Amino acid sequence: MAHPYHHAVRSARLFGGKPEDYLAIHDWFDESKAHFADFRHRALRHHSEGIFLCASIFGSTIQNSDGKPIPVRTIGEQHVTDDLGWIPSVKDWLQHIHPQPWMGRTPFRPQTDATAAAATALDLSDGMQAALNRQGEQESVGGRASGVQRGAPGGAPVCRRGDHPV
Repeated sequence: MAHPYHHAVRSARLFGGKPEDYLAIHDWFDESKAHFADFRHRALRHHSEGIFLCASIFGSTIQNSDGKPIPVRTIGEQHVTDDLGWIPSVKDWLQHIHPQPWMGRTPFRPQTDATAAAATALDLSDGMQAALNRQGEQESVGGRASGVQRGAPGGAPVCRRGDHPV
């Protein structure tokens, strides 16, 4: 169907009430058209998981203007079946995606071992201590280390501009 309103008209014919009773649900299924305006937008919500997600958002039932409770999943099933002729699973959609190299790249590598994370933190603190020791040696030999001055609270080194600790 071309527009959520046409789905809503069909829902009113099937379940009673007015098209406006069903329009929010059908609008939700087709919201992804705003981002991808051809049939591929359906891969995001036109499947069994999308139908269950719709029910978790709108509730198990809605009450139409005739006062009749209508299961939201039934409305979702009608929408997907009207568009596709059947109700696919997420797998049915995703198995047809052709993997691209960028899809598998991840520059971020989180620490997987608590001991490795602790060791990294310890290495960093040792490095900071070594830098501070070198700075102290330079100051005792011939004045201040390049770009560093004293004056932060507690005598901690600060940058040349003096607005944040080194």
